[in-house]
Amino acid sequence: MSKTQIGTGTEAEFFARGKRLARQADRGERLVETRIVTFENPAEVAQLLTQARIGVFRAIKSEPASITGLAARLHRDRSAVKRDIDALQAAGLVLVETAANPGHGTQKVVRAVASRVDLHVLID
Repeated sequence: MSKTQIGTGTEAEFFARGKRLARQADRGERLVETRIVTFENPAEVAQLLTQARIGVFRAIKSEPASITGLAARLHRDRSAVKRDIDALQAAGLVLVETAANPGHGTQKVVRAVASRVDLHVLID
């Protein structure tokens, strides 16, 4: 797994990062795989990373599981866990895969995309 960085930034910072990475690639330097999720507004980061969603992410990171299994492990309603997983998936923090469920068809298993998530938020 790789590293994911969540933070705030501007459009100009996005393009500056792209130019910096392009220059590194042109020089033949090794590029470290990092997923970056950037929000322009710190309030959007707070909406994404609620205490409940951080708990869901930690549970997934420690042991991938089905949504039903996660809900049971966290003692939470399945539909609430599903909403949290949908938000984490949209941000690119988790991956939902279909896996065989021996004797019962298939099930969806939720896995963390990164082994580490760094949070960088600047509030002006």
